[in-house]
Amino acid sequence: MPVFGRMRRGAPADRIAVYDTDRAAVRAAGRDPRQFEALYRKYLPQVYSFAFYELGNHHDAEDVTERTFLSALAALPRFEERGDGPSTFRVWLFRIARNAISNHRRSLARRREAPAELADALPAPLDPEHLAAERESVARAWAAVARLPADRRRALILRFVEEMSTAEIARVMERSEGAVRVLVHRALRTVARELGARREGDARQRR
Repeated sequence: MPVFGRMRRGAPADRIAVYDTDRAAVRAAGRDPRQFEALYRKYLPQVYSFAFYELGNHHDAEDVTERTFLSALAALPRFEERGDGPSTFRVWLFRIARNAISNHRRSLARRREAPAELADALPAPLDPEHLAAERESVARAWAAVARLPADRRRALILRFVEEMSTAEIARVMERSEGAVRVLVHRALRTVARELGARREGDARQRR
């Protein structure tokens, strides 16, 4: 399981080390595993939503979330904070989640189960007259996201669902920040193109 190494000696002196907001909680959990609950409660919604948007199934997302936190708790003694960016624990945890999702997908493929459709997790609009149209639009958008290549889909979810920075996504996906920007841009362009083509097709049918 990948862990982050410490900052190398001889690193530029003007490199500013950012305080990891999870440092105290991680150290407390390292001394007493029962203290891991604080980290669990903080990141449970984020890890679950990441898994759900990746897998599109609540049961699968719950399973992956549970496996992620169990793996993180077991590997916590090997975690090392880099201290050169946003919470390295968060990035480390999402890398574990990414691996758990990949393993789950392989398990589903071995059982030859059809991939689940992405569910509509957004709240319904206040105006009931627009409910059907809004639900259909959301379903189409997430269906388009689901058809993206895995790396583009994952970058998009981390950016707009989990609201991670480009730097965090780069570390979760083990890519450069430039590569992440390209993935997000291409993903958005592909989804926009597909939705635009669908709207044009619907307009032609109504004529």
